[in-house]
Amino acid sequence: MVESGLNATAAALLGLLHNGPMTGGQLMAAATRDLGPFWSMTRSQVYRELPALADMGYVRLGKPGPRSSQPYAITPAGKRAFARWLAEPSGREALRNPVALRVAFGDHQSAAQLSDLYEQATEYHTAALAEAREQAREARKEGEEFRAAALDFAVGYHRAALSWLKSAPGK
Repeated sequence: MVESGLNATAAALLGLLHNGPMTGGQLMAAATRDLGPFWSMTRSQVYRELPALADMGYVRLGKPGPRSSQPYAITPAGKRAFARWLAEPSGREALRNPVALRVAFGDHQSAAQLSDLYEQATEYHTAALAEAREQAREARKEGEEFRAAALDFAVGYHRAALSWLKSAPGK
């Protein structure tokens, strides 16, 4: 099998471009809306990957729009590279949780700091759980079973985080 040579961010952008041409800002908005509950991308990653994808011939630039925004469209070569990426092993997850990292250094924090950390994390995960549930419901209603399944992962993640936060040690 020929490897795609794509990193996950580049592949995600190609996947989003299957829906039609988009500017960098539109891609960022689509990534946040459609992938955000389970996959994060930064603006700098998006704008770093787009020229690289163009250099590889996987996207082409359209005519500049307002404020010099440039739409990108996936090319046939980009579609083939994306298909190769989908066929590759997914690799290992990289778990990076900033709350768990701070808890690992809990001995160096006051009880108030830990309490604030847990409270903020609980608020975030509660809101994110509600949003992921709603998005999953909408996806199911629209017949998007694979999107709903990915959102179910986000639901399970936020449930697990909330459960862990309830049992996390204080001082």
